[in-house]
Amino acid sequence: MSEETQPFELHPRLAQDSIHITDWPLSQVRVMNDRQFPWFLLIPRVPNVTEIIDLNDADQQQLWRESAFLSHWLKAEYRPEKLNIAAIGNKVPQLHLHHIGRFSDDPVWPDPVWGRLPPKPLAEETVTRLQEIFKALSL
Repeated sequence: MSEETQPFELHPRLAQDSIHITDWPLSQVRVMNDRQFPWFLLIPRVPNVTEIIDLNDADQQQLWRESAFLSHWLKAEYRPEKLNIAAIGNKVPQLHLHHIGRFSDDPVWPDPVWGRLPPKPLAEETVTRLQEIFKALSL
């Protein structure tokens, strides 16, 4: 991870809407607190970064490795018909990469998931299970 003078701080909106699962070499892994979609975030722990291209080359490569690893896990775990991966940041400028498993029978298919439905919080058991799974994964 690149050296920075300022500490990493998670954007309040990301902290409010998602739950910490684990930390990988570059990114914090979080799950959105919405059981309607398998929806995970990678948030590089690099301060003041809004775009992937703002990361140094080594961190860009690490982010892609982490994204690929998470994507393979999502496909194996949930078997989605499509993976939506995006770094949009229109409301939250802090760089974060969404990984969302989509299904043709999900409640908003084929539209984007953002702001379409009120979230349905994850069960505590689901969060604990995810934390245990990710603790056992080796990146």
